[in-house]
Amino acid sequence: MVQTKTKLTFAEFLEKYPDGSGIYELVNGEIVKVEATRAHKNVARFLVFGFNDEIRRLGLDYIVDKDIVLRTVTASGQEQGRNPDVGVVKASVWNSNVRGYGALTEPIQLAVEVTSTNWEDDYVDKLDEYQRLGICEYWIVDYLAIASRA
Repeated sequence: MVQTKTKLTFAEFLEKYPDGSGIYELVNGEIVKVEATRAHKNVARFLVFGFNDEIRRLGLDYIVDKDIVLRTVTASGQEQGRNPDVGVVKASVWNSNVRGYGALTEPIQLAVEVTSTNWEDDYVDKLDEYQRLGICEYWIVDYLAIASRA
């Protein structure tokens, strides 16, 4: 007997999210742990600090976070759970449910991905999914020029 694996929905992903043990995404119906090097984390942290400084300086109504889970959809209709390396969201949207977890289904103002070995996901899949969600600004920070070498 062949056993088939059931693909998780976004809601099931949130229920099963292994809280406190890393960062995960829902990719093609499966929970995938996202690992980052220290250099990758340093770039993301640099951006978070810079964005926060500008938000405070300009008195803007935004929140910057590294742990925003977004519900996206592929061209084929498959639900994904993406976690941009850095996300900027309106404070009113973020604070509309402060007791909830970090998952959002509406577009954020800015999604930033710092490239790593899965750079094709950033340049192709996430670009498409973020556009479908309606995120109007998406940055790819390819600090090692990985994509240009491949």
